[in-house]
Amino acid sequence: MEQITNQPFELTPFELTKEYLEKIQSAISQEDNELIRTEMGELYPADITNILYELNGEDSHYLVCLLDKKLGAEIITNLDTDDRKKFLKNFTPQEIAEYVDLLDSDDAVDILNEQPKDISEDIIGSLKDKEQARFVNDLMHYDEDSAGGLMQKELVKINIKQSVTECVEEIRRQAEDVENVYSVYVVDDDIILKGRVSLKKIILAKKGSKVADIYDEDIVSVKTTATGEEVADVMQKYDLDAVPVVNIQGRLLGRITIDDVVDFITEQAQEDAQAMTGISEDVEEDDSIWRLVRSRLPWLLGGMCGSFLAAKIIANFDDKLSAVTAIAFFIPLIGSTGGNVGIQSSSIIVQSLADKSGIDTPLGERLVKVLKVALLNALIAGLFAFVGSMIVDGVNTHLSLTVSLSIFSVVMLASLMGTITPLVLNKFNINPAIASGPFITTTNDLLGYGVYFLIVYLLM
Repeated sequence: MEQITNQPFELTPFELTKEYLEKIQSAISQEDNELIRTEMGELYPADITNILYELNGEDSHYLVCLLDKKLGAEIITNLDTDDRKKFLKNFTPQEIAEYVDLLDSDDAVDILNEQPKDISEDIIGSLKDKEQARFVNDLMHYDEDSAGGLMQKELVKINIKQSVTECVEEIRRQAEDVENVYSVYVVDDDIILKGRVSLKKIILAKKGSKVADIYDEDIVSVKTTATGEEVADVMQKYDLDAVPVVNIQGRLLGRITIDDVVDFITEQAQEDAQAMTGISEDVEEDDSIWRLVRSRLPWLLGGMCGSFLAAKIIANFDDKLSAVTAIAFFIPLIGSTGGNVGIQSSSIIVQSLADKSGIDTPLGERLVKVLKVALLNALIAGLFAFVGSMIVDGVNTHLSLTVSLSIFSVVMLASLMGTITPLVLNKFNINPAIASGPFITTTNDLLGYGVYFLIVYLLM
């Protein structure tokens, strides 16, 4: 007898080659609809989205319009925000409405908020699903980075007075509009959230059981006014796949799923990364030249102003430089050390502010720890600078001592600046990630040069 073995299915990632792209472009130009549908039918929505990035507006519009509306809606939600805005310019409000009808309400609102107000109103007016239109209108009143803006209205809820049998029928009815059912929320007659019941408990419940007998009162929820960061913290702390959203009276309004939180965290991380590099706006590589320039210029000019101030400090000590030219050898060392120490310190604080890891630590205790770390680093760096300067300039104990003391002072000051600056910015609701970029580098350059030449003035 022939033995049959089950081989594991191996998913081969789709690779968009130049030849494949030319094949699709040729099929579009020749209007070979059958070939396009066949090729797209073998791909995942995310793979089709990658193809759209390589096509022009008309070709991408033609391709998506050939596909099933449900598939097209998923492809559109996969597009990056800026690319989606450009992509949907090729569609009429009525065409966009056909896709919005099929989306979760939170994704629908994201798309509508990206459109000009008159177009978004036309889209809402063209929606055939009146419940979707009502959901969308409800959600558009919330700030997009709040729990209300992140939530979707689609969920499964059951009245606490109903039986388990009625609960099953209600799940069947409501789940048609809900893509992922993590749990069933239990409410009273006023839609006040009372708890939740797991699908496992519903399946195992005895015949004739009531929802009131099996539901779990211990449920974590967030209010519509909670920030995206607070929602992410709650879901991470309690390891939740979804969290219900309630108003101030406790009325169940919607839910936030893990994929929405991941999207939010990703966007925030991108904004922080840009802030740390001195980019003042949320920009993409294919944005207009003027927008790219405008996003970089403020911190670039600010850094130059700082450099001019540093040059002025150095110019005030030109007599010392003329007398002992070796002083100039160590100017880059002072600047780079201060900048590096400041960025290291600020990055740790920014990270702790982001993940709330040090939120319970008193400020005084935090500063004492920073001082201990800074002192140890400063002593080691100062000793290293003393030996290094002796090697660079020969056996010049006086100059080496000056450089060593300067490095010690710079490391101490830069550590304190790198710690205090993001805490102060966070206190005033300014993105503390700014402290890890050009701001802290320029500030520490000025402090470092000032300290260096002050010590030069005092000792030499």
